[in-house]
Amino acid sequence: MDEETLTPKSQHPTSEKHHDDSNDDDDQPMPDLPHQNPSLPSSQSDTDSGSNGDDEAEDNLQLQNVEAELSTNPSNYDAHVQKIKLMRKMGEIEKLRQAREAMSELFPLTPTMWQEWASDESSINVGDEAFSSIEKLYERGVFDYLSASLWCDYLSFVKEHDPSVRECSPTGIAKARDLYERALTAAGLHIAEGNKIWEAYREFEQAILEAIHDTDIQAKEKQIQRIRSIFHRQLSVPLVNMRSTLLAYKGWEVEQGKALDTKSSDLDGVPSHVASAYHKALEMYNARIHLEEQISRQDISDSERLQQFMNYLKFEESSGDPARAQVLYERAITEFPISSDFWLGYTRYMDKTLKVGSVVSNVYSRAIKNCPWVGELWVRYLLSLERGHASEKEICSVFEKSLQCTFSTIDEYLDLFLTRIDGLRRRISFTSEKEDVLDYSLIRETFQHATDYLSPHLKNTDGLLRLHAYWARLELKLGKDLVAARGVWESLLKICGSMLEAWQGYIAMEIELGHINEARSIYRRCYSKRFPESGAEDICHSWLRFEREFGTLEDLDHSVQKVTPRLEELQLFRSRLKSKLIEERENSFKNAREKRKPVSDISDQQSPAKRQKDTSQNLKKVHEKDKGQVEDLIEQNKMDEITQVDKPDIKNDIQRKEAVPEKGKVFTDQCTAFISNLNLKVTSEDLLEFFSDVGGVVDIRILHDKFTGKSRVHIHCSKNKQTLRGKQLSIARSNPKHGKKEKSGQNVQKKQAGGSSSKESVEASKESRAPLSTARKSRVDNDQLKGKNTFAVPRNVRALGFMSNKPKTEEQDENPKSNDEFRKMFIKG
Repeated sequence: MDEETLTPKSQHPTSEKHHDDSNDDDDQPMPDLPHQNPSLPSSQSDTDSGSNGDDEAEDNLQLQNVEAELSTNPSNYDAHVQKIKLMRKMGEIEKLRQAREAMSELFPLTPTMWQEWASDESSINVGDEAFSSIEKLYERGVFDYLSASLWCDYLSFVKEHDPSVRECSPTGIAKARDLYERALTAAGLHIAEGNKIWEAYREFEQAILEAIHDTDIQAKEKQIQRIRSIFHRQLSVPLVNMRSTLLAYKGWEVEQGKALDTKSSDLDGVPSHVASAYHKALEMYNARIHLEEQISRQDISDSERLQQFMNYLKFEESSGDPARAQVLYERAITEFPISSDFWLGYTRYMDKTLKVGSVVSNVYSRAIKNCPWVGELWVRYLLSLERGHASEKEICSVFEKSLQCTFSTIDEYLDLFLTRIDGLRRRISFTSEKEDVLDYSLIRETFQHATDYLSPHLKNTDGLLRLHAYWARLELKLGKDLVAARGVWESLLKICGSMLEAWQGYIAMEIELGHINEARSIYRRCYSKRFPESGAEDICHSWLRFEREFGTLEDLDHSVQKVTPRLEELQLFRSRLKSKLIEERENSFKNAREKRKPVSDISDQQSPAKRQKDTSQNLKKVHEKDKGQVEDLIEQNKMDEITQVDKPDIKNDIQRKEAVPEKGKVFTDQCTAFISNLNLKVTSEDLLEFFSDVGGVVDIRILHDKFTGKSRVHIHCSKNKQTLRGKQLSIARSNPKHGKKEKSGQNVQKKQAGGSSSKESVEASKESRAPLSTARKSRVDNDQLKGKNTFAVPRNVRALGFMSNKPKTEEQDENPKSNDEFRKMFIKG
């Protein structure tokens, strides 16, 4: 695949540099490539010189831009690729080599890029020194990613340019066979491309067979058996074109003198163990062919192909063959080199199956080079090195590199430090005499490095507490230094003094060591401090328990004397805080309910009493409630009105409120009815007796005219048009939303027309009565009234018999009146 197929990120997540072991040897300098092809005719050269000059100028400009980008952002993957392409085009081989080396230090190169590099070097270099440098390039290339094509190029290069191999010397043959076996281990199980390695191996051995003299029968027979063994091994592996391989094997056996039907694909004449292995391999191939087709599709997106690889990997892991699963993982990371899921799964699988060895460490070294931003990979890499008994120098180098990376969370850095410290502790505690014993000062330095690095980001967190507790424990166990352990806790308290767990950890250490007085002194330092939630109470009670278990009676008395005022203070604070929270919750609930009430359409210039709103949500349900509940609500509102009447200078206060609109209060009149056309001698007792048969009247408020002081009355609308002392009453409910359309208005008209009140309901209002009505109640009841007289029930009790809010036509006397209309009635009177 090429660079574009690999789809690496243009901006690598970190500028961390990674070095392979093969990078240590410098390549030999190579001469520059010619800029022009000298074989071109002169006329053509003259013709192309102008265009080449323009192209060269454009390339130089692009190169300058790319180099400027890399100077500011060395981790720009695409810029590295572009620079290499430009250098290769311009023939600047020395600068090209430097560009490739610079990129390989930061990123793994794709197989195609390694093939181009090796091809460029081999085209201009000859001799043993050049061969050695190119061979190292191939080694670096096959280390980065799995590529059967790159392995084939590597094998061909060795066969052609290695003198010992080319001359078939024993040393050369042994070297080549070792290289072929490595290639088979790496790519021989690659279902799609593994047969390339097998065929190249057979061709090499066949060439050796042909080079053996016919007189050396023993050597010739041994070589024939070697080739036969390679055929048998290949036929036992599920690969593409297995039947073609079988036919090739049968043909080869015929050449060796065996009688086989080379045109038939059956297994007649094939050894039974080979036939059995072939059948098994063919079944394995058939079980995987559909998975191979899915990951090879070009008409699906990268995310879909990645998921297909995941499915394939689950299948291989369940099959129980680690070698096959490893090869498939290698194929997956070659296709998706920066997929952390693949690398995490690959390394986890290798840890589970192989656990130790250079193979696992090599996988980790490649994983952190492809995904250096994943902290878990670094942690597990350190553990892998420790399992493989790597040197302290190597482990320290990997740890230092990990701290230069950029991780997504601070906890990943903490995990790295703890992993490093764990490893040092184990090596100090369990190292045999034969091995180098590490000094404890190395652990102390690592702890100090960790706290300096993490404290600004982990203040008052469990992570920092865990780090310091671990440190203090190791100072006691390994360092044998109590003063240093106490110093660790004191340094933590300077950072996390408001963290209860830090004080408790310090106290626990002293108690565990039997230092009771020291633990008591810590309690005295922290019992009065402020801790989150119930921490202050907890530390007080903890001190009391401590003195009961370890102290004298005087110590207990002293602690009680100190703690009791503190607990009382905390209890008082908690109660006040609780009351405040309850009050805020009630206010919030009240405001929320008021916000749900309908918005008044009365202008801001009107008084609060004229901006009362209808908050009834379900009239039928309210009617079915106990009448006593409604009466309680009415009585409560009555008391509110009496309180308002007792206020001094209430008239001026009402007029001021009418002049200044009060936004935020909303009043309702669903339970208030106004009565007109009353006899002037009607009293409250007369009205109570008149409405006694319908019930529900708890209070009758006599309103007073603003100028004359004459009384008015309001009661139930269900008595509308009935006669009282020779006068027919006209009763209308209050409706401040006069003129608004409401869905239930038609039902109200029907019920009013029918005079029915059995199915209509009452709803209580939370708002106090209008100040205007309350003020007028303070006037004397025996003033002479002029004009239309009105009696009213308190507004928070809706008249029985009303069902809806929509008013009837204005021609009807029972039409609900708005606040403006009632006000005009009062003024007119």
